[in-house]
Amino acid sequence: MNRFYTLIVFIISISFTSCQFSENIYINEDGSGRMEFSFDGTQLMQMAGEEMAKGKEEAIDSTFSFKELFDAKRDSISKLTEEEQLKLKKLEPFSMHMVMNPQTSEMKFDMFTDFKEVSELQDMFKAMNSFSDLEKGKQGNQSNSPANPFSSPELGESTTLEYNFNGKTFKRVAKIIDKEAYKKATDSVGEMAVMFGSSMYKLNYHFPKPIKSVSNEKALFSADRKSFTVEFGFMEYLSNPEALNVEVVLEN
Repeated sequence: MNRFYTLIVFIISISFTSCQFSENIYINEDGSGRMEFSFDGTQLMQMAGEEMAKGKEEAIDSTFSFKELFDAKRDSISKLTEEEQLKLKKLEPFSMHMVMNPQTSEMKFDMFTDFKEVSELQDMFKAMNSFSDLEKGKQGNQSNSPANPFSSPELGESTTLEYNFNGKTFKRVAKIIDKEAYKKATDSVGEMAVMFGSSMYKLNYHFPKPIKSVSNEKALFSADRKSFTVEFGFMEYLSNPEALNVEVVLEN
């Protein structure tokens, strides 16, 4: 489990470096469903795979829950402040499927959770950064490394992200609640535009009924119109998180 813990910290720290990931939501007739974030780090593995292969790293294909991970680290977690422990607790409903193979340069992982109501969903970025907080004391606060733009406290504290669904209308609403603090935070990572220039942020949403309309003009529909995809450049999304707000109206 300690090895998995180290790998998860590594994954979270580099996931924003490659930034090729998808936010996927699947909603059932009764309003329940699943949310998952899918990361494809194959390109990154291709760059690091040769060194990992030299180290004779074994291939991994594993699924586990964050609750299990935290249970194994309960001694370390108990030393955190109550506020930090509450932040980590938000990750407990999530599980992860991780595939890493240095020989084939494959690296893919999915974080996912089931929900009874869409309103249960939370901002994944804040949850992941809460997890990386575990390493602050050990690594000289490296979780605030500029390689991870969302590690800036100002970004997390100056925005909100909510999901709502009443059976007919779905809404994803991101808000900048402190524009001055958010601008300061985004200006500090703006110098990394070259690094993130080809990175994308994609929404893939799936519904139990055909879609009547989507507010975002970039939406691409599936053949049965029960799903749609919206893709934004990562830096575009970072500079304006409200750009990916969507209102989806389903057919009767």
